[in-house]
Amino acid sequence: MRIDYLKHKSVILKLVVITFFFGFALKLIFFHSLPQKTLLVMEHPFHEKTTNVTEQQNTLVSEHVPEIEDQLSYINTEKCDYLSGDWVPNPKGPLYSEDCNHIEPYQNCLKNGRPDREFLYWKWAPTNCDLPSFDPHKFLNAMRNKAWALIGDSITRNHVKSLMCMLSTVGQPIVLYEEKGFKSKTWHFPSYNFTLSVIWSPFLVEADIIEDINGVPNSEIELHLDKLSSKWKNQFMNFDYIILSCGKWFLRSAIYYENNTILGCHSCPKRNLIELEFTFAYRKAIKFVLNSMVSSNHKGMIFYRTFTPDHFENGEWSNGGTCKRTKPVKEGEMEIKYLNKMLRDIELKEVGNAVIEASRNGVNLRVVDFVPLSLLRPDGHPGPYREFHPFDKRDKNGEVQNDCLHWCLPGPIDSWNDILMEMVVNG
Repeated sequence: MRIDYLKHKSVILKLVVITFFFGFALKLIFFHSLPQKTLLVMEHPFHEKTTNVTEQQNTLVSEHVPEIEDQLSYINTEKCDYLSGDWVPNPKGPLYSEDCNHIEPYQNCLKNGRPDREFLYWKWAPTNCDLPSFDPHKFLNAMRNKAWALIGDSITRNHVKSLMCMLSTVGQPIVLYEEKGFKSKTWHFPSYNFTLSVIWSPFLVEADIIEDINGVPNSEIELHLDKLSSKWKNQFMNFDYIILSCGKWFLRSAIYYENNTILGCHSCPKRNLIELEFTFAYRKAIKFVLNSMVSSNHKGMIFYRTFTPDHFENGEWSNGGTCKRTKPVKEGEMEIKYLNKMLRDIELKEVGNAVIEASRNGVNLRVVDFVPLSLLRPDGHPGPYREFHPFDKRDKNGEVQNDCLHWCLPGPIDSWNDILMEMVVNG
């Protein structure tokens, strides 16, 4: 009996050992056959958190399995800095032509006889993402029942005409208001109940400007640094989107007021007043305007667009400066002028402070710094072609006035609208 018992026990032991190794082998085969992601989950020491991640992945997969392009678009949208990039060739060219009836004569370089056309075939390309071309249908659909206002100087008017030419490719608007001299104007697109206004206010604050027949101030400008311009102060709460900007008008001779009291004057040698730098007024005016915006309880979106650099070379507007380049430059090839840098630095500092305060007050204020991308386009200005066939009617010295500040239409300024559309319509 003892021998039979031992034999029986030995058989059972062998069966247990065989079963153990057989089960272990099956486990190994099954383990190595699992997908790599499952292995990582099993090896993760924080099981509860890993399970949540897996559940999220399963949810995403069940809802939508994006194509590769969709994935890249999603990633790029999250990381995109639309204002950092380079100008790249664009064989398609602009969305509209020089026949757009909204282009002002001094902006229409092609009709004025500019012979080269290469400046039309470049597109701004952000470094980390694609920037789609402006889509007027999509923009107008997104802006149904909305009102826009662009407030500033002649560069603002330049920008508005670019936007109007783009929008007019899908339908002509009606004019609701037009100021004498075409400086302020309001258009309405009835099919979308969309309104677009340009308001000429070169200082943004209240300014008494006495101009001659050519629109040139013929005496010192009286500038109230603590009052919003009457041209827009009673309207801005009605606008869903506002773009503010100012610039070189602050270089002009001006008497500065605060609390209806003269503080001093810039470039007024015949007056017995304290001489103040234009940067003093620039900073004070911008700070006051932005503080007014921040405390306004405005429920839409407010953009502050930085000053636009000019590209005069071998002189300035008044002493023979020109802009003869026909291609964009690369970053680092052209430095921003000292004066332009001063203006931009003031803007960025004041807007930066205002944005912080705006976030506390629930006001949506953002800065749009087009300086870096605009600096790379010295080829985009009218130059001598701000006039119709300028070389047919030179002055008595054989010289032609060059405009290296404003932009040709069509031209580089069109890309500003590409960027704004992405920021506004696509977040």
